[in-house]
Amino acid sequence: MEKGDIMDYDVVIIGGGPAGLTAALYASRARLKTLLIESFAVPGQAIITDSIENYPGFVDGVNGFELVEKFKKQAQKFGTEFKTGTVNKLEKDSKGWKIELEGKVVSSFSAIIASGARPRKLGVPGEEKFQGKGVSYCATCDGPLYKDKEVVLVGGGDTSIEEAIFLTKFVKKVKVVHRRDRLRATKILQERALSNKKIEFIWKSNVVEILGDDRARSVKTSKGVDVSCDGVFIFVGYIPNTDFVQGLVKLDKASYILADDDMRTSKKGIFACGDCRKKLLRQIITACGDGATAAFSAQHYVEDLKGIAYS
Repeated sequence: MEKGDIMDYDVVIIGGGPAGLTAALYASRARLKTLLIESFAVPGQAIITDSIENYPGFVDGVNGFELVEKFKKQAQKFGTEFKTGTVNKLEKDSKGWKIELEGKVVSSFSAIIASGARPRKLGVPGEEKFQGKGVSYCATCDGPLYKDKEVVLVGGGDTSIEEAIFLTKFVKKVKVVHRRDRLRATKILQERALSNKKIEFIWKSNVVEILGDDRARSVKTSKGVDVSCDGVFIFVGYIPNTDFVQGLVKLDKASYILADDDMRTSKKGIFACGDCRKKLLRQIITACGDGATAAFSAQHYVEDLKGIAYS
């Protein structure tokens, strides 16, 4: 950095989920000029989770939207600025980084990518045709639309089974189609699902096609069986929202960002945290830990650039 260089921000955080908001809180408290850019085009996974039972301090669980709103208010309290939009590109210049935001450009000494991940699609015939017409990737969003009806749910991990249990608040029957003969979800979720009379399991099967007329009416399984339903909920994993940094920072084969234990990516001044980063466990609590570490690393990086001593 040359003497007299002026940037819009010390750190720009891309993503408004638990990782990004925690990073914003820590960066703002460190007196870094902080901007958080959140996109409403792809809602964060925490926001659309009805009940979070494993976040410490909430004995009876907490609604995901309410928890994220608390994070946001706390970050705002310490001075975080917020903008809404989609980041298209990050570009290095002699001073720091330029972040292109829907026709606008902001400059920053550092950037923290906390862009999260989006639901993976099955990629079967009928899925695109009936999206929004019986095909959904969010039980919290669309579950109430299926009151006293029967739905198919695809998947067998934690998220899938949590959503299946949530759907039983509304529907008459949830038919879970799973490719294995046992669930991958944690034991307590398995116990709840297997003992729930509203949940039926279709084992060792894949959905190969979604059928219907004006909306989804059934699914065809790999065993050649047609399973009737009023809606289809798909939970088969996630894809990281990292398209805008393709070719900029190192990614793994699944397009997750490679970052070290200090959340530093392959590019100096760019850090990554949360679900967009390659890691073992993707949970709200680990996202928060990532965010705090990323902010601390960014703080040291910016203070080094500015020639500020720290202990």
